[in-house]
Amino acid sequence: MSDARRTTAPFGRRLCEVTASEPLGAYRLISALDADGPSPRPGQFYMLSSDHRWGGGAGERPYLPRAFSYARARTDGTLQFLLEAIGPGTERLAELKPGEGLGLVGPLGIGFEAPRGRALLVGGGIGAAPILCLADELGDRGTVLLGFRTAAHAEAALLFDDPEVVTDDGSVGRPALVTELLREQLDADPSVDVYACGPPPMLEAVRALCGEREVRAQLALESGMACGYGACFGCVVPTRSGYVRLCVDGPVLEAGELETALAPGTGHA
Repeated sequence: MSDARRTTAPFGRRLCEVTASEPLGAYRLISALDADGPSPRPGQFYMLSSDHRWGGGAGERPYLPRAFSYARARTDGTLQFLLEAIGPGTERLAELKPGEGLGLVGPLGIGFEAPRGRALLVGGGIGAAPILCLADELGDRGTVLLGFRTAAHAEAALLFDDPEVVTDDGSVGRPALVTELLREQLDADPSVDVYACGPPPMLEAVRALCGEREVRAQLALESGMACGYGACFGCVVPTRSGYVRLCVDGPVLEAGELETALAPGTGHA
């Protein structure tokens, strides 16, 4: 059965040319031309690897690919990814320069389902990436709420049209959590669909807020992924109906399916 939330990935890894790698505050925005790849759906992800020095050094084992939600997909096949260099794998990806190769597998997983009416789009930190491509698709049907740690991280908000932004330290917007913005919006109008991606504590707060008000919410979760297509069972999380693999049954799940979004192994890696 086909699923409108999923674009099926071609078989195998593709090597795409990096066309840009731009600093964006605490992040980098990497663009790569995937001219022969299919158009992804908001919320889907790719397994990324560097074709340049992808490993721990001479004679050492290569790193596993890293799972990244795409941030934008251009009509010419250009894909954009937002990343923060926080470890050896992401540091390798951040070092890529125009003209070098980015290996990718995807698009993978199940993305967001279209809203029934007005939508609230909630992004926290690097979780702003899948919110961006969804905001591009929804246009004025979606209101974007973003939360970041600092002003350096909040530069990612420049990718959006007219988002409401808060930071932990108050360096951009007021000092607040993005879930405070969500609470205010839901108090004013609960007849919305909510979409969210961010760190597990943020997603758990979104789940609880929407559950209290019986508001439908879709959460894009993250967990450690080694393969991206369901073979390794590294991204398994519990739901009310049993365990699911985020890479094939998600990463987008209905908040109502979860007892908690604080499942072991979830989070940004």
